[in-house]
Amino acid sequence: MGTISQDHAKLDSDTIVDAIRPLVEEDPSIKVKYVIVEVQGRFNYTVSYHKAWLVKQKAVAKVFGDWKVSYQTLPIWMKAMTVKMSGSRVQIKTLPVYRESENVQGVRVLHRIFWGFYTCIAAFRHCKPPVQVDGMHLYRKYKGALLVVVAQDGNQNIVPIAFAIVKGETADALDFFLTNLRRYVVTIDSVSIISDRHTSIDAAIARSNGAWSPQRTWHMYCTRHIGSNFLWKFKAPYLHKLMVNTGISTCCYGYIHSKFVASAYD
Repeated sequence: MGTISQDHAKLDSDTIVDAIRPLVEEDPSIKVKYVIVEVQGRFNYTVSYHKAWLVKQKAVAKVFGDWKVSYQTLPIWMKAMTVKMSGSRVQIKTLPVYRESENVQGVRVLHRIFWGFYTCIAAFRHCKPPVQVDGMHLYRKYKGALLVVVAQDGNQNIVPIAFAIVKGETADALDFFLTNLRRYVVTIDSVSIISDRHTSIDAAIARSNGAWSPQRTWHMYCTRHIGSNFLWKFKAPYLHKLMVNTGISTCCYGYIHSKFVASAYD
C-alpha cells in the first residue's frame, strides 16, 4: 500500500517504544532519523520527526529512568561506588527547598557534586605533574556545567582524574572543585595546573590559601584557548601560528611565555 506519511492514530507511542527499545539500549544517543527509519522498516509507516523525538525520549526514560529519577538515585549510586571501590572520593552539596518562603522539611536538591574514581586517583600517581582543568556546559532539562581534570601518563595517554557537576563556572563552584581536587587527588606539590583564562578560576586559586599558589603549584594558561582567542581577535593566521609555537616551545619557562602572550593583547 506504500508508505503512510501522516501520523497513524492507532500506532501509539508504547508500540513504537517497544520496537526501538533494543536500539536505545545499545546506543542512547541514537539519532532521531534512525528511529524514523526503524519504524518505517517495521511498520511500513513514516512517523513525523516530532513524534519520533518524543518516542525516543520515552524509550530512554523507560530503559534508564527519567531525569528526576536519575538525580534522585545519584547519591545512592555514589554511595555504592565508594563501598564497592574503596578509595573513591565523593563530596555532595545540597540546598534546602522553600515553598512560599517556608523550608520544606526533609527535601533537599542537588547543588554541586565532586567525585573521583579510585582507579583514576591511583593512576595520577604515575602521571606527569601538569593537570588541566576544563568545563563543558550541560544542556537538556537540567542546566549546569561538567568540570573535568585530566593528566597525561608516560605514553602520552590522557587520564581523567576528577569530575564535578556544578551550576556554572563561577568562582564559588571552582573553589569547591579545586579544594576537593587538592584534598583528595592532587595531593603532591611541584605540580602545574593548566586552564583557560576564565576569571573565575583565577579567583578560585586566589582564595585557596596558597594550596594552588607558587611554590606548591604553577598556574599556566592553555595554549589552545589562547590561540583561539588570539585568532578571533586579530584574524591573523600567520601570527596565530607563531603564538602557538611559542606557547608549546620546550622551554623550562614555557608557562611564562603563555602568561606573557595571554596578556599581550589585553
